[in-house]
Amino acid sequence: QVQLVESGGGLVQAGDSLRVSCVVSGRTFSSYCMGWFRQAPGKEREFVAGVSRRGGNTAYADSVKGRFTISRDNAKNTVYLQMNSLKPEDTAVYYCAADTSPLLSRSGSTYDYWGQGTQVTVST
Repeated sequence: QVQLVESGGGLVQAGDSLRVSCVVSGRTFSSYCMGWFRQAPGKEREFVAGVSRRGGNTAYADSVKGRFTISRDNAKNTVYLQMNSLKPEDTAVYYCAADTSPLLSRSGSTYDYWGQGTQVTVST
């Protein structure tokens, strides 16, 4: 059974930085494309960033491009999301997800496994 566990969320001020992490159980982490999604209260879940199996290809939502960086360490079964210059509109529950498809996707419907989420709150 594949389990994803996020950590690193918290309360920060606008302009601060924060890094969230997601550890994936199992021995096939390098066979997953990984994604970060977020959901704010009253809003639909949205794609934030994604990274291919070996980390050579990444994708970002326009709203975070240039501020957020996704990376992965296949030796540690971990994917990271470094968030800089945070804004109040970045406040949401952040979820990591694993996709067994070889193609990096921005659609949550293609991802097979999800974590429980970690709260990120950015104050003004």
